[in-house]
Amino acid sequence: MDTGHSPTALAPEMQAAQLLYQLGTGYMVSAALQTVLQLAIADKLTVGARPVSELAIEAGVLEDPLYRVMRTLASVGVFDEQAPRRFALTPVGAMLRKGPGSFYDMGVFLTSPTHFRVYAEMMHSMRTGEPAANKVLGKPVFEYLPEHPEFSALFNNAMTAFSATVAPALLKVYDFSGIDTLVDVAGGHGQLLTTILREYPQMHGVLFDLEHVIAGASSIIERGGVSGRCRTESGDMFSSVPRGDAYIMKHIIHDWDDDKATVILQNIRTQLVDQPKGRVILLDSVLAPGNEPDLGKMIDLEMMLMPGGRERSAEEFRVLFADAGFELTRIERTESTLCVIEARPRA
Repeated sequence: MDTGHSPTALAPEMQAAQLLYQLGTGYMVSAALQTVLQLAIADKLTVGARPVSELAIEAGVLEDPLYRVMRTLASVGVFDEQAPRRFALTPVGAMLRKGPGSFYDMGVFLTSPTHFRVYAEMMHSMRTGEPAANKVLGKPVFEYLPEHPEFSALFNNAMTAFSATVAPALLKVYDFSGIDTLVDVAGGHGQLLTTILREYPQMHGVLFDLEHVIAGASSIIERGGVSGRCRTESGDMFSSVPRGDAYIMKHIIHDWDDDKATVILQNIRTQLVDQPKGRVILLDSVLAPGNEPDLGKMIDLEMMLMPGGRERSAEEFRVLFADAGFELTRIERTESTLCVIEARPRA
């Protein structure tokens, strides 16, 4: 019987509703990812497809809850339910295995319970302009980290793993030739700097960060074979930075608002007086305009809620550098999620 309605008349509304359900339940997927990461399920599937009953016994959890979590993640492409209650890895799920180039460490950090608590308080940032983390943690996140070694380890491991994927992309598009001493400001455990030093054997490096962070860098520097050319210094980048003729920062300037970011850049500018090779090299997102999808727009919320910083557009970087005595000279896209942003001292 003809009802007078086209079968597709409600399709746009239904599609909109489906999208909103996907967006609204995103935290459920994050919680499911945290669970399988903690249980190392992806590593247990390296040998191939396995029944969930075996995985549950090996992981020390109940079979039915694990099945329901894995079934949900299979629906978004993380696992492949090849037969009833038997799962294999997809290319996405394979990235959750531990090891070089994986998403494991970053995934554990981003889906951590601490993140859930902070994001639940987003309205605090909307009403006060302060990071929601300050309310949840009781203090700024960078003061919280040294007092909470477990969460600090999650953060540092995530940043080290991220550097391991960003550094090769950086080296494909940026030539560091001619730099005598490269200072990595807030360089964490040194993954980025040691990768660059291995590629440029004539270069020396200075890894600069807070004392509790630098304490974890020695093994990476030694493993990189650059201990003879890389020294470490601890200190406060808002007070001063070590002497060098070029400075690199990965995902550091985005941690801070314009006033604090300017202080860091001005401290670097002070060290570059009479340095003909002087430059600053940032690895950061450069926000796409308008409605363009951009991971940087998600990271911008992380900056708003956690340390109180922000992601920036090309024009915002130009203004920021100018205020600190630099001229923006280059922005280069890389194969990673970050861009190379170079600035040199203004004459």
